Amino acid sequence: MTEGRRAVLVQKQQLGYAALGVMEGQLASRDSFVAGRYSVADIALYAYSHVADEGGFGLGRFPAIGAWMERIGRSCATYR
Repeated sequence: MTEGRRAVLVQKQQLGYAALGVMEGQLASRDSFVAGRYSVADIALYAYSHVADEGGFGLGRFPAIGAWMERIGRSCATYR
């Protein structure tokens, strides 16, 4: 990997962690992102969040996101 690509990757990872921090802050006091109920916002954010580890993101420091992913995962399984 070139130094330029490495720098871009580091920047993207920092931005990803910043986004996860915003999500964690929102979920610390609520079960979902909009109107206190499961919505398309949860579906859209879950689509990326549940595979964040595949992109090298450690979610262990985001307990509210972890609990939210469990809830959303159960809700998605209900509709299969």
